[in-house]
Amino acid sequence: MTQSVTLDALDRRLIHALQIDGRASFSSIADVLKVPERTVARRYHRLRSALVVRVVGLVDSGRIGMLDWFVRIDCTPEATDALTAALAHRDDTSWIAPLAGGTRLTCMVRTPGAGSDGGRPLFDHLLRTSGIRDVEAGCVLRAVAGVGGWAGRTSALDASEQAALLGPAPPSPHSPDLPAEASGWGEAEARLAGELALDGRADIAQLAAATGWSASTVRRRVAALRAAGVLHFEVDVSPSHFGFPVEALLWLEVAPAALGEVTQALARHAAVAFAAVTTGRASVFAMVQCRDTGALYDYLAGELAALTGITRVETALVQRRAKRAGPLLVPAMAQRAQRFPPRPTAHRAGHMR
Repeated sequence: MTQSVTLDALDRRLIHALQIDGRASFSSIADVLKVPERTVARRYHRLRSALVVRVVGLVDSGRIGMLDWFVRIDCTPEATDALTAALAHRDDTSWIAPLAGGTRLTCMVRTPGAGSDGGRPLFDHLLRTSGIRDVEAGCVLRAVAGVGGWAGRTSALDASEQAALLGPAPPSPHSPDLPAEASGWGEAEARLAGELALDGRADIAQLAAATGWSASTVRRRVAALRAAGVLHFEVDVSPSHFGFPVEALLWLEVAPAALGEVTQALARHAAVAFAAVTTGRASVFAMVQCRDTGALYDYLAGELAALTGITRVETALVQRRAKRAGPLLVPAMAQRAQRFPPRPTAHRAGHMR
């Protein structure tokens, strides 16, 4: 459980810097923030030890032939907590949230790509699990908002400070062309991704030990995977620490002709932390962060209502986050997880911001 920590202006500037480059050296960040390097290191380690902030390495599912799904599960009240805990211990699930009301939860699941039965055992298992009444899964076709970080935590640095931390511009996430060196994905790359999912700032020696590569090979492969858009780094921090404790999930039914206009607008909405086009009844899924329920009403009745082409909106409040982008660091309700044991996998789910 994260501790109660108030983020000051320097903390927010540090978090923004890490969102730009999660593996930037403390000395580089200190130069931009105009503070001593030891101050930057001390701030980061304080926040990380309190489980408030950590950097996680995430893999773009499409780049390695995998699929991401948003899954809604309707279950009996007595099954919700045990199922939530069990899913949280799986490497192929992320962004797990029981919804207010007590009988539904949502999560993101990563499965093998189209044409494979790799994801079917999980969905079949869910449907056969006692206490689960219904499962609805929508495949993520394209992330359309929140890519690169939610605006609520990426506004602390000015343009010149951001430019000082930015490296070469990454390729478009939808570009079909990958550098030859980065296009390969094997067991060593999966182990590398697993270590970086636990700690995106893991040192080279630790990554070399996990992969069996030399230190120089680790540096080269990390750089190549990042340049190809396969690997990126995310700051895992709850929006509540920025004063936005109310999280709502939206399922939007949008006319196909309006998808482009609606998704472009969502990408400009400050309240939208993430949005994606998906399969299923609702063609757009979105996460919205607000200061209170009144602000959520204002968003729904104002910016969202102004968008033409949305034919239906379903809204649910998140009760809590059992798991965010990265894997669990502290076991929670481990005994209850035995009902739904984790499936070993080398890939970590979760690329949402």
